[in-house]
Amino acid sequence: MQSRREFHAKLIGSAITFSLIETLWSRSLFADDAKPTIQKWMAELVEITKDLKGQKLTDLQFQTKMEDLYKRVDLTELCKVIKLDEAEKKKLPDSGAASFGFDLSKVEGLPADVGFGKQIFACKKGRSIVPHGHANMCTGFIILKGEWHGRHYDRVETNKDDYVIKPTIDRTFKPGELSTISDHKDNIHWFEATSETAFIFNVHVIGYDKTIKDAGGRMYLDPNGEKLAGGLVRAPKMSSTDCHKKYG
Repeated sequence: MQSRREFHAKLIGSAITFSLIETLWSRSLFADDAKPTIQKWMAELVEITKDLKGQKLTDLQFQTKMEDLYKRVDLTELCKVIKLDEAEKKKLPDSGAASFGFDLSKVEGLPADVGFGKQIFACKKGRSIVPHGHANMCTGFIILKGEWHGRHYDRVETNKDDYVIKPTIDRTFKPGELSTISDHKDNIHWFEATSETAFIFNVHVIGYDKTIKDAGGRMYLDPNGEKLAGGLVRAPKMSSTDCHKKYG
């Protein structure tokens, strides 16, 4: 028979061990083993892009898979592969966002054509990736460094002079956090840098649906338009110049 003192000592020891494991897990010190290598991660991204273009996945299914993949990225390794440190040395514009390309040709196992567009967006504090939407495009973002105020909307109607939109997301985004867009979910976005500098990793797939005839270019708009019933907003269409003057 254990004495009461021995029983309590073992109980306290177990509690401390469990607490330590919980702390280590919450800090992702055990999570690295579960993360794919950056080569495998990129290969998975290529594969789901191929499935989207081959219409084996709908855009909503692609968003779900992309979000799952983004949650498993090794952010430190991703930053190394895309050479974020080099982007950080570059001058950022006084209006709008800078866009930097990067080379994936040296990532082992990837095809020459990965099937998706890719870039790093960067802003100074108070500058924005201005509000805009797309047609026939799926996009995924990961915050690399800094903080952003991110807003997303669903495009409910497209009219001659405006879009009717519905706000869906309005929150702070920190490193490692993510968002995705498609023609059917959160397809208008706007990111404003709230730290001194802020950087976003972007992957986009254009022309995935042959039934959508609209071009995949940016559709600029003013999300602070007329308030309508049901939380909707009538957002006037804007030129790139006007949108950057107001929100850049």
